[in-house]
Amino acid sequence: MVMERNQLFSAVKEIILQSRGRAFRMVNAVLIETYWQIGKTILEDEQQGNIKATYGKGILKNLAQQLTLEFGKGFDERNLNNMRSFYKAFPIWNALRTELSWTHYRLLSRLDSEQKKNFYLSESIAANWNSRELQRQISSLAFERLVKQVPENSRPSIQNLIKDPYIFEFLGLSPSIKNAEHSIESAIITHIQQFLLEFGNGFAFVARQQHIVTDTSDFYIDLVFYNYLLKCFVIIDLMTGNLSHQDIGQIDMYVRMYDDLKRGPDDNPTIGILLCSEKDETIVKYSVLNDRNNLFASKYLLYLPKKEELKALVEQDRQRFELDNSDLK
Repeated sequence: MVMERNQLFSAVKEIILQSRGRAFRMVNAVLIETYWQIGKTILEDEQQGNIKATYGKGILKNLAQQLTLEFGKGFDERNLNNMRSFYKAFPIWNALRTELSWTHYRLLSRLDSEQKKNFYLSESIAANWNSRELQRQISSLAFERLVKQVPENSRPSIQNLIKDPYIFEFLGLSPSIKNAEHSIESAIITHIQQFLLEFGNGFAFVARQQHIVTDTSDFYIDLVFYNYLLKCFVIIDLMTGNLSHQDIGQIDMYVRMYDDLKRGPDDNPTIGILLCSEKDETIVKYSVLNDRNNLFASKYLLYLPKKEELKALVEQDRQRFELDNSDLK
C-alpha cells in the first residue's frame, strides 16, 4: 500500500513538473522574442537619424521611465540597452535558440566575434550550462583554449529557466516567489536560511538568489543576511560539485562587489561564506577581504556559526536527500 502511494505521488508529481516545465519554456520563448523585437525597434528608430549620444541620454531614458512605470523594473534603461545590444548581436531571429535564457543572451551579446557567440551558444545547449557556468567558461577563455566540457547524456534543463529572475520580472512577479524546484541545492539553502535565523546572534534575512547586475556581468548570490550586532552583510554561496580555485575566487569577488555596491558608510566589511557539498567531503570557507581592524578574529567569530556546525548541516541535508531519492527508486 505504501509503495502504491509512493508510485501514485511520483506519477502525479511528474505530470505537474512536466506541465510547469512546458509553461516556463513557453514564457521564456515569448520573453526572448519580445526583447528581440524591442531591441530591433529601438535600433531602427535610432538609425532613422537620431544622434546616438542624444538617443542614449534622452529618448531611451524617457522610454525606460515610461515602461518602468507601466510594466516594472524589467524595462529600465540598462535592460533596454541590453535589448538593443541583443538585436545588434543576433539580427536574424531564426538563428536564436529559445532553450537559453535572457541572461545567457545578455552574456553572449557582449562577445566580440561571431565565432565566439556561436561556440558559446552551442556549448551552452550541448553541455547544459546555466548562466553562471557560461559566465565562468567565458571568463576562463574556453573558446580560446578550445576546451569542450560536454557531459555525457546532457540535455537542456528547465531548471536553468526557472532560476532566471528575468522570467519573473517579465511576468510582473517577484523573483523571490518560491518555485516548485526540489533539489539538494534548494533544500540546503532553505535549511541554512532557517538555521541562521534560529541561530540568533543578530542575523536578519535580506534576500535569496539576489540578482546583482554590473555593467559587464550578472550575479546570483544564494543567501544574503545582515547582522545588526556586527553591522555587516553576510553573503552565502553554495556549490554542489567539485570545488575549484575559481569557486574560491568567486566568493572573494562577491564580497568585494557587495562592499562596493551595497555596504553603507557605517557598515563593517562584508563577510562571505562559501559552502561546497562534494560527494565525499563538505568544505566551508569564510572570506573577509577588508578586515583592516582584525574584527573577524576578535569579534566576528563570536557571533558566527562554527565551520563544523555548517558542515554538519550541509552533510545532513545531502544524506537525507540521497536517502529520499533511493526510497523512490
